[in-house]
Amino acid sequence: MKPSLFSYDTCLDVLLGVAIGDALGVPVEFKSREEISKNPVTDMRGYGSHQMPTGTFSDDASLTFCLAEALASGFNLNTIAQNFVNWRYDNYWAARNEVFDIGITTQNAITRLTKGTRPDLAGDFETYSNGNGSLMRILPLLLYLVDKPVDERYAITKQVSSITHGHVRSVIACFYYLEFASGLLKGTDKFEIYHQLQTSISDFLDHKAINPTEKNIFNRLLTDRIDLIPENQISSGGYVVHTLEASIWCLLNTSNYSEAVLKAVNLGSDTDTTGAVTGGLAALLYGHQSIPEQWLNVLSRKDDIMDLGARMFKALSEN
Repeated sequence: MKPSLFSYDTCLDVLLGVAIGDALGVPVEFKSREEISKNPVTDMRGYGSHQMPTGTFSDDASLTFCLAEALASGFNLNTIAQNFVNWRYDNYWAARNEVFDIGITTQNAITRLTKGTRPDLAGDFETYSNGNGSLMRILPLLLYLVDKPVDERYAITKQVSSITHGHVRSVIACFYYLEFASGLLKGTDKFEIYHQLQTSISDFLDHKAINPTEKNIFNRLLTDRIDLIPENQISSGGYVVHTLEASIWCLLNTSNYSEAVLKAVNLGSDTDTTGAVTGGLAALLYGHQSIPEQWLNVLSRKDDIMDLGARMFKALSEN
């Protein structure tokens, strides 16, 4: 691993960035944009949609930590899958020893895993199974992939996404997100990354002979200026393409971590996931040190997350 690109702080950027965005969104999940606009989220709050105390993260961060734990013990698809099972049935990496939120597609995949299905075949491969459940947890994989060739990055991303979401659309969304994150890790300007990916992702999908219909679904990212699209045309539900678009839109239209995640959460609907996906990128861009201290102080299992970051850094830096 290249020391200039990778550090303990980078691990914390990924883990804390996702967790804080997630926790900000939990109390208002499922609320509409219009409803939230009457009492916008400006700080950590508790209870609300899931009746959870302030600072509680949901499945987004829990499954992110499950992936990070597997990376901390050496990349293995079976370990990742088993961690997901342990989360669902034994509350492994749950914020408060309780799983209170899980997507249908993820639940279906975990059920298949318990029955012995191979991890990379456990996820749904149907078009209707393109929720954001693999995108929301994929970011730690960045630190394993960063120095690998692009074909390998895509292949491994596909494997990890497919544990729960096997359709090519979900895979492309995860791949785009990790490629954007890689640019941030290298210190490239966020708009420069956006424009570079319009060429590099398009060319790569052509190289992989991806169905043009699937590629065109990403046109707002690959050919348009997503940052110039008005907010009322940015969707923030559970569809993976919408979550990816919303996260990039929030990142490009803000100038610090807090602004980015609050913009994401206040979009409404799938607030915890939009917050988590945006938060991971924003922390890579601005550093976890930019996350307000009062938010970090109330985050569930903060010390455990810091320890996980240390273990993940140790394992990845030795390989």
